[in-house]
Amino acid sequence: MTASNRHDDIQNIKKLSSELTIWLRDSALPLWSTAGLDQQTNTTLDVIDPKSLAGLPVPRRARVVNRQIYSFLEGRKLGWTGPAEETATALFDWYTNTFLMPEGHYAACVDIDNKVTDPSFDLYNQSFSLFGFSQIAANVPACTESATEHADNLLRHLMTTYRHPEAGFQEASPSQVPLCSNPHMHMFEACLAWETVSENAGWADLADEIAELALTRFIDPVSGGLREFFNGDWTPFDGDKGRVMEPGHQFEWAWLLARWGQSRKDAGALIAARRLYDIAWTYGIDESRGVAFMALNDDFSVRDPMARLWGQTEWIKAAIALAEVSTGTERDAYLADIPEAVQALQIYFAGVPAGLWRDKLAPDGTFTDEAAPASSLYHIVCAIAELHNFSETL
Repeated sequence: MTASNRHDDIQNIKKLSSELTIWLRDSALPLWSTAGLDQQTNTTLDVIDPKSLAGLPVPRRARVVNRQIYSFLEGRKLGWTGPAEETATALFDWYTNTFLMPEGHYAACVDIDNKVTDPSFDLYNQSFSLFGFSQIAANVPACTESATEHADNLLRHLMTTYRHPEAGFQEASPSQVPLCSNPHMHMFEACLAWETVSENAGWADLADEIAELALTRFIDPVSGGLREFFNGDWTPFDGDKGRVMEPGHQFEWAWLLARWGQSRKDAGALIAARRLYDIAWTYGIDESRGVAFMALNDDFSVRDPMARLWGQTEWIKAAIALAEVSTGTERDAYLADIPEAVQALQIYFAGVPAGLWRDKLAPDGTFTDEAAPASSLYHIVCAIAELHNFSETL
């Protein structure tokens, strides 16, 4: 890449970052903090209808509450002047009062009247609980002690009841398979967040354990691709399901392992992150649509060509993270990828009211006609925050 091309890429990155930040600040967050909440109870709604611009009274999932806590608090750092702290505090109080089960875990879902409709344990939801609590602890001083206590209690419950004998955590019971890498990815994310808030060294220890589990078990030692499903001994799950590799998760793990590898000065993690990115970029991007699609097989053949919004945000984050730890022509290549990833994300913002999005892009280029899911906001905000912070350094 010539100096002129590099300059053009940098200027384009800055421009795209500014556009996305303004869209988030002026359109998305105002909409999701009003129509995306039940205004009488200040609780989350899972979807917004793009025709009426109203939130719909569908069951509320645990993961959405914690994602919205993060989104509003992170949005404040990006210039949103709405009631971030007040809203996040109300959501935290509602969540801990409504979703917490007597056993010590958080329920999966409540209905519009706050009745628990799915009390089951899901490791994914517990990981997002820990992540949401970390955001409260870091950004709402009045709730730091309470959020820390809730996180400590949940982690203690996980360690006591769901600990895997080798590393990581079980699903609902020691006999339930497949075990999954994805909940551990968000547990990893939560641990890295808690490292910056808490003096408890246990968070860093657990982050290290999950990183090692990813590097030795989740990632195939031959191909360098990351699998989704496993037997009880962390070997690849038997049968066809054990072959699944998702480009979006290759990017997301690349982002996390690059962050962890840089903080721990672990060259092996950085090598693994680059390989994950290379696999997702080489085999998981549909050239005709310009987007990352849903799933590959372990031979990198296409398994599911549906392209969801969240995969594009992880492409952005991974390209940024690897540009930050690279130099020379390698860094230039990641810089050149960032605008392409942003443009892939922007496809999902077209044709709907400002502040909303579409989620599922079919191979023929058409979108599923459905309400905009609240769960996407977390992915979008995180990508925009990473892009904003990176562009500030260029």
